[in-house]
Amino acid sequence: MVRTSYMADSNFVDYVKIFCRSGHGGAGSSHFHRDRFTSKGGPDGGDGGRGGHVIIKGNSQLWTLIHLKYQRHVFADDGENGGSALKTGADGKDVVVEVPLGTVARDAETGEMLFEITAHAQSRILAKGGRGGLGNDHFKSPTNRAPRYAQPGEEGEEGWKILELKILADVGLVGFPNAGKSTLLSVISAAKPEIADYPFTTLVPNLGMVRYRDNRSFVVADIPGIIEGAHAGKGLGIRFLRHIERNAMLLFIIPADSKNIEKEYHVLLNELKQYNPELLDKQRLIAISKCDMLDEELIEEMKPELVKLPPHVFISSIAQTGLTQLKDKIWKQLTINN
Repeated sequence: MVRTSYMADSNFVDYVKIFCRSGHGGAGSSHFHRDRFTSKGGPDGGDGGRGGHVIIKGNSQLWTLIHLKYQRHVFADDGENGGSALKTGADGKDVVVEVPLGTVARDAETGEMLFEITAHAQSRILAKGGRGGLGNDHFKSPTNRAPRYAQPGEEGEEGWKILELKILADVGLVGFPNAGKSTLLSVISAAKPEIADYPFTTLVPNLGMVRYRDNRSFVVADIPGIIEGAHAGKGLGIRFLRHIERNAMLLFIIPADSKNIEKEYHVLLNELKQYNPELLDKQRLIAISKCDMLDEELIEEMKPELVKLPPHVFISSIAQTGLTQLKDKIWKQLTINN
């Protein structure tokens, strides 16, 4: 009951579907010059203004798409029609939609990825405004000195678009529910994720800035726990697996009281592989958590069983042991990646 309430009240939204319509271009004018001295002047119709664009712009201060959750329709203004005396109509006002870094835009019908926003103030056009029509002045010629036609403005674009957020972080924490991911993040960073002794405590990704030596730092993302079958939609399903795609490296958290650490690691790895095989190309590190339950003798007995696994560190977030070694290994891997 608590978990359901927490999800309902969450401010984290990483997927929205919006209907966009850019502005139509203004029509060109088919006006002819007239004044007190001229009764039959030449064509002087101006061009129509461009229709407004729907623009997506990155904002590093945002971390969720919640501000778009109830804004299902985004419409830009039409361009104004051209006028006499070669006056060009005003362009339609663009609509700028700000999004967090890591936002991917897709066409809702085809699923095609249109672009991604990864930098602050980066802007891309989601729906292009129609061009303004040409006025009749453009169509005059030696054989047609009085064209009575002008171009209509182009229609704008409209359709459903999907905005999907993929968290930008250096390190993604991967593990089953209750593996100790949130506790680790709370200890090594200033993040304050919800922590409790039941599965799926973490219902939204949490980000934490980890300070390292010499004023250096890196960002860690605590991804909601994976269960076997997550790639097929079980548990929290693939809703959060896409956030791992952005991480430079993956830190697998496996508790020391696991029945089979190697098997648990391969189950997690298989879920990632089934979701996106490219995830297996990322650097991997294993943290054996909750090691305050072990003595030195037990740790030494476990080491031979882990030789086939990626580099690993024994840690305890509660006792705060092994954390410096863990950060050293993370920084080394990130440096290799860069």
